[in-house]
Amino acid sequence: MIRAFLMLLVCTPVLAHLVPESPQWLVYSGGDGPGQGRHIVLIAADQEYRSEQSMPMLAKILSRHHGFDCTVLFGVNAKGEVDPTLPVYPEKGKEAEFKPHHIPGLEHLASADLVVFFTRLLTLPMAQQQQIVNYVDSGRPFIALRTANHGFRGPLPYKLNGKQVRWGEDVLGGSFLGHHGRWQADSTRGVLVAEQRQHPVLSGVSDIWGNSDVYRTYKDGTALPADCTALVWGQPLMGRNHDDAPNPKLEPLPVAWVKLWQTSTGKSARVFHSTMGSGTDLQSAGLRRLIINAAYWCLAMESAITATRSVDIVGDYQPLSSGFNYLKLGVKPQPVSAYQ
Repeated sequence: MIRAFLMLLVCTPVLAHLVPESPQWLVYSGGDGPGQGRHIVLIAADQEYRSEQSMPMLAKILSRHHGFDCTVLFGVNAKGEVDPTLPVYPEKGKEAEFKPHHIPGLEHLASADLVVFFTRLLTLPMAQQQQIVNYVDSGRPFIALRTANHGFRGPLPYKLNGKQVRWGEDVLGGSFLGHHGRWQADSTRGVLVAEQRQHPVLSGVSDIWGNSDVYRTYKDGTALPADCTALVWGQPLMGRNHDDAPNPKLEPLPVAWVKLWQTSTGKSARVFHSTMGSGTDLQSAGLRRLIINAAYWCLAMESAITATRSVDIVGDYQPLSSGFNYLKLGVKPQPVSAYQ
């Protein structure tokens, strides 16, 4: 019997990762877990909230603890280095010298079952924009974190019924309209929406806190679009510590919600958006569980969500602080391998 069991192990095929290894991106093969055979692509291309550190961290959790094959793509400079310091606006008077951003590996969206967007004000070549639009209009699900709701500087080449699709407002359910809290002075306590407490994305989720502030995504006096279901409200606090008191002058606003995106062919893509998600926010186990649960829900795998499967960080995770003072913060261009 033991010999037969060993033969079975030898003969059982191991599925290879769909994306080849490359110095231009990171690949993580899935271990044991419900996600075996599913491929998640995470895109790290912002300049403020250290997605270059947080997206590999999430990929390791999703692969090691949950079985998903993961690929992390980065925004890079002309040398092929991960470069969060690249400008998003041309210098006045030098508009002709402005160079578009570049994300190698976007062709691998074609094999993705789920994409996690963490982008900010990108100007991408048209071919790369089209690869993103092709995915978004495919009916496959996606997650957007923090600045992803203003992830592109101009409109994507995406129209439905002759009307330009707005990435933030239409696709995700809200775009950045301003800092509701005090930028780099407040923090956020996540409060679960009582009516949605049984939603699978909230399974096992508790104690969400992050030291980034609350975004406003809709005008004062209005609400989230009707096709969005709020899961977490963000209460601004009076400081940047976990136990700081709520700011009595600032009401909570939604910081996490789900919706469906209707594509050009009538398909419904599951969408999860969180305006929390900075590198330091993701030190919160509650926020990590929320996002990982969302990955299962997006993939229609909610029956596999458990409140106990690990969301522990794999290896060391010491994210740099958010902001644009790159020299002071220690943010500099580095090879992709630095984030392995």
